[in-house]
Amino acid sequence: MLHLNQLSDAQQLSVLALLQRATDFDQTPPISDHILLHLRHGGDKDDSHLLLYEGDDQGKKLIGYAHLDQTDQVAGPSVELVVDPNHRKTGAGKALLAKAIEICGQNLRLWSHGDLPAASALAESNNFQRIRTVLQMSRRLDEITPINQIDKQIVIRSFLPGIDDQSWLELNNKIFANHPEQGNWQLTDLKLRQKEDWFDPAGFFIAEQNKQMIGFVWTKVHGATSHQHDDSPSHDHEGIGEIYITGVDSALAGGGVGKSLTITGLNYMKYQGIENAILYVDEDNQAAYGLYSSLGFKQSGKDCLFKFKNPQ
Repeated sequence: MLHLNQLSDAQQLSVLALLQRATDFDQTPPISDHILLHLRHGGDKDDSHLLLYEGDDQGKKLIGYAHLDQTDQVAGPSVELVVDPNHRKTGAGKALLAKAIEICGQNLRLWSHGDLPAASALAESNNFQRIRTVLQMSRRLDEITPINQIDKQIVIRSFLPGIDDQSWLELNNKIFANHPEQGNWQLTDLKLRQKEDWFDPAGFFIAEQNKQMIGFVWTKVHGATSHQHDDSPSHDHEGIGEIYITGVDSALAGGGVGKSLTITGLNYMKYQGIENAILYVDEDNQAAYGLYSSLGFKQSGKDCLFKFKNPQ
C-alpha cells in the first residue's frame, strides 16, 4: 500500500477510474464532490492518498483508495475511502482503514456517502460508531432572490474580524449548545477558520437588532481564489458556493431572520459568479430542512459520519 502526498498523472487516472466503477455499481459517488474536483484538477495542498493495488503490486489493478484530510485541527482528521466492487469482502477496506488510523491517530472520523449497508458494516466492524447523518442539499443560483420582509430594526451586515469575534462565539455557542461539532467553540476554533484560504469576511453576514447580534450566515466557496494569503487561484475549477453555517437566536425563531440571512448569503455568492450552491443539514433538523426546501434546495445526497472508538 502506498501513502502519497501527491498523485502522478497515471495514479490520478487510476483513482478516477476506480471511483467511476464504484459509482456505476453503487449508483452513488463514494467520495464528496469537493474531493472529486480536487482529484480531477491536481489535489489539495495538504491532503494525502492511500493506494492499494491487487497483490500489492503497482503494475496491477488499483483496487482501493483512501483520501486523508488532516487539516481540520478542530474536529480532527477524516478519511473517505472506496474499494473496487469486485474486490469487496476481501479485507481491502479493513486494510485501508487500519492504515488510515495508523497515520491519522485514534481521533479519526470516517465519512460514508450514500449510507450504503456495506459501508456501514465496514465501519461498525472496525470499531467506528455512527455519530451523525447529514443530508446534502443543492440548487442552482439562476437569479437574485428577493429578500423577505423582516423587522425594520434588524440590520444585516458583514462580519468584522477582531471586533465581532467574541459576540459571535457567544451567540454561536448559545444556538448550538447541544450540537456535536458546532457547539462549545473557543476563540482558537474561530481563528483557525479565519486563517483558511477560503475565509472571506465579506461573505460572512451578521444580523443585529438594537446593536445586539441575533443571527448569522457564513458562506464558503470551494475553489475560486484565496482571500487570506494571496490573490492566486487555489483551484482551477469553477467555484461551488456553500451555506456553511446558519444560526438564529431562538428568541427570534419564526420571524424570518434565518430566511433573510440565507437569501443574503445566496445572493452574495451569485454576485461572485457562483452558479451552484450546496449546504448540509442534519437529518433530524426538520425546521432547517423545511426552510431550505422553501428556498429551492433539494436533497442531493446523504452522508454518514462515523467516529473511531478505541476498543481498549
